Amino acid sequence: MKISFVGLIVVAACLTGYAQQTAAPPSIDAVDPPNGKVGAVITATGQNLAKASVAKLYLTDGTNDLVVDVTEQTATSIKFKIPAKATGRMSLMVLTQDKEPKLMELPVKVAIDD
Repeated sequence: MKISFVGLIVVAACLTGYAQQTAAPPSIDAVDPPNGKVGAVITATGQNLAKASVAKLYLTDGTNDLVVDVTEQTATSIKFKIPAKATGRMSLMVLTQDKEPKLMELPVKVAIDD
């Protein structure tokens, strides 16, 4: 009986560790407004966007990655300022807070006005 109880605790601990490693990745569904000038504040909305999931937010054109200044961050939204060197249409990219952080380019774009 003791062995099966210990085995059950070991299995439960393993499943808990597995669940923590397989948390849903951050996703962004929309930005509002979809365009803006340098310095404008944009709101990105989606899921799993809290500080525990997203370490940094970037704008990228595929070659240049610009860290943005985050002004507010919740589980469902991130407000950020368009950085000075941003131009054209840029995608959002997040750096995850996983044990092994990953850069994830997301299919949402922001148009930078002149």
